[in-house]
Amino acid sequence: MKRLAILLLALALPCAAAATDYNVRPALSRLGFQGSYQGAAFSGSFSNWTAAISYDPADLAHAKFDVTVTLASAKTGDADQDSALPGESFFNVAKFPTAHFVTTGFRHDGNLVIADGQLTLRGVTKPVSLSVLFRTQSPSSSTLDVAGHVQRLDFGVGTGDYADTSVIGATVQITAHLQLEPK
Repeated sequence: MKRLAILLLALALPCAAAATDYNVRPALSRLGFQGSYQGAAFSGSFSNWTAAISYDPADLAHAKFDVTVTLASAKTGDADQDSALPGESFFNVAKFPTAHFVTTGFRHDGNLVIADGQLTLRGVTKPVSLSVLFRTQSPSSSTLDVAGHVQRLDFGVGTGDYADTSVIGATVQITAHLQLEPK
């Protein structure tokens, strides 16, 4: 009987170490960005992106985010900005149609959870850290909110005349609100 209990415990341990895989409910989710232009704040969002999310706040060692963004789907609501973003000086979607973020690990910083990862944008890969807030609404619904920032010039976004950070701010905030359901 003791051997059976040990065997059952051994079989259950690998299951306990797996983060939950989630589907993102796109209609209820948003991937956005905020910046400044001539001293005024602006915001925008991407309408086309995918996210593979595995997460358990009690088991960060097995958590993972893998997000791919179609850059041509960026919209700010300003016709001039929206027409400039896909161009060569900004996202250069003809050459670099997507951005990709994948986590390399998670850590605690006080009461916050931080997702460390690598962002590839315009062919440049740099480390990016995002604060993570995960909430379970019910057994079939959770939310994931992340926030962080990037220095746009580190990725070559806004080159030439647009490299002047007194016109277009150097820092771009990244935010996401994801409505999740377990797979």
